[in-house]
Amino acid sequence: MRNKSVKNHTMKLAFVLSATLFLIAKLYSQHSISCYTSVGFSQVEVTDHFWKPKIDLVATKSLQACIYQTEIATPRIQNFINTAKHSGKFVGIYYDDSDVYKALEAMSYSLKNHPDTAIENTADRWINYIAAAQMSDGYLDTYFQLGDISKRWTELEKHEDYNAGHLMEAAVAYYDATGKRKLLDVAIRLANHIDTTMRINNRQWFSGHEEIEIGLMKLYHVTGNDNYEKLANWYLNQRGKHIYAYRPEEWVKPEYWQDVLPVKDQTQITGHAVRAMYLYSGTADVAAATNDSGYIHAMKTVWQDVIYRNMYLTGGIGPSGDNEGFTKDYDLPNEQAYCETCASVGMVLWNERMNELTGDAKYIDVLERSLYNGALDGLSLSGDRFFYDNPLASNGQHERSKWFGTACCPANISRLVAGIGNYIYGVNDKSLWVNLFIGSNTSIKINNTSVDVSMQTNYPWDGKVSITVSPAESKNFDVYIRIPGWTQNDIVDGNLYFVNNGVKQSPQFFVNGKPADFKQQNGYAVISNKWKKGDVISFEYAMPVLAISSKKEVLYDNDRIALQRGPIVYCVEGADNNNEAWNFIVNPNAVIQTIDYKILNEPVIALQIKATIIQPSADGSALQSTEKTITAIPYYTWCNRGKNEMQVWLPTKMKEIKLNY
Repeated sequence: MRNKSVKNHTMKLAFVLSATLFLIAKLYSQHSISCYTSVGFSQVEVTDHFWKPKIDLVATKSLQACIYQTEIATPRIQNFINTAKHSGKFVGIYYDDSDVYKALEAMSYSLKNHPDTAIENTADRWINYIAAAQMSDGYLDTYFQLGDISKRWTELEKHEDYNAGHLMEAAVAYYDATGKRKLLDVAIRLANHIDTTMRINNRQWFSGHEEIEIGLMKLYHVTGNDNYEKLANWYLNQRGKHIYAYRPEEWVKPEYWQDVLPVKDQTQITGHAVRAMYLYSGTADVAAATNDSGYIHAMKTVWQDVIYRNMYLTGGIGPSGDNEGFTKDYDLPNEQAYCETCASVGMVLWNERMNELTGDAKYIDVLERSLYNGALDGLSLSGDRFFYDNPLASNGQHERSKWFGTACCPANISRLVAGIGNYIYGVNDKSLWVNLFIGSNTSIKINNTSVDVSMQTNYPWDGKVSITVSPAESKNFDVYIRIPGWTQNDIVDGNLYFVNNGVKQSPQFFVNGKPADFKQQNGYAVISNKWKKGDVISFEYAMPVLAISSKKEVLYDNDRIALQRGPIVYCVEGADNNNEAWNFIVNPNAVIQTIDYKILNEPVIALQIKATIIQPSADGSALQSTEKTITAIPYYTWCNRGKNEMQVWLPTKMKEIKLNY
């Protein structure tokens, strides 16, 4: 009983501290031009049938894999221990510290919806090692501290800023989740060290891997110290110097790390996809805090370049493994697609910020696409296997891995899933925003009144949603409910992908069972009402199966269709089709059936479609066709049953192959 009491007391304390943090963030963001403030994970209890099991899986499987690989199987934690003891040599890769910090951030999010004393104790132990390793001047990077400390801040590509940014993010998350500030104090000392070393002295410097801008802005919002916002802005202003750098066996070109032009002059997505996503997420943060029209214009322009010409249907980005990023417009191969998991996580981060900045639902449409498809595909159904790259077709050569030498993806997808509460709701003084349809509870303040909000849904498998709004006293405010683009046949802004067979829906919304008046604004239904305790908003989005084509410029997808239902993109995998996922063609106008299905223990809605199988006759003298029913499954579930053929884009025509003898 004592342990339970202590645990309850700790969680109550954490809630109070989290609420305090939220108020501090609002206080120091009053000049922000954002349309609303996202409700943070520490204020949201996720109860969802789809996401809660995945949160539990991260807590029990994914984090255990991260902890084992970080502390036992690899020397990442030992590097901190050795640094504190001033003994030993650094072992690993110079950015390995960041994996520790991302795992700590994932642990922080996990503790909200899956409290676990053992996880918290592990986090506290790691934080003690980290704090002990920090130098008296605030510097912290085990690669240089165990190596040649005289070379710190001299090598652009050594990720010192990147490591620091992830430390700051972890520190804010852990403080928000637990109220413990030891790691936060470490982050503050490190940020102060960087500020005095770089910005105040106006040192000639450049961050090879963007990320610190995000961490600094989170630190700014928690502490209210505007030096951190100024430092983030200073980092952005270093771009555009056209810096080349040499690393073993290759020159790093300016476009690789988004350095061809100053940020405010950038119009095209270039280079390494993850670096780009982190840069533009940080830029959106600074733009929101400073109302800098140059940043805002650049972000909108670059976003269009990504979405109109350089994004996969799954919300993945970065087709090339050579530079882990972008090549040329419309270069979107399927089997060779790189689509790093971290890049899809970055798409979620960037689009959430763009939506907060503009209030336009098109950004959440992209966020949702990346979340349910390109990013979620990076996590196995067992929780302990991962994808680094996420192709849209496979001849059976792909398989999920326990870990990677460069191990950014496992902790990154873990922190995204565990922190899903960050993306559901938004709030300002006059409005509640509902962005994602995920069963959850939260308590927020609108119009100086505490408002309890509860959402129930079986999304993404059906479109029925019920939201209970309970203000402490009757109050007037607006509720913004996103109308997903796919309900209007808008697959993505810019029409890179378009629907062949859809019918635009005319959504209806009800309050306490009666039709509600609403206006449509930037992709949201806005319901204005004087709300009282227990009011229920209900609605349903129909989920027909959409047959999707791409622009002709995407040569890889010509004469092919892809299938989508709700936010879920589908693929055909050999495991469901007698180990054959390639040798067929489909009629783009064929009737598609939905069925209840399971992939291992994952309940899903699968699709069935009539296809034509082309094969040689018995004597090999001719080709003959037969009809067969093909089963398609959600893309995020593929390759959980061993190596398999798979494709997302299904052929609709036979193509002649010319052979040269």
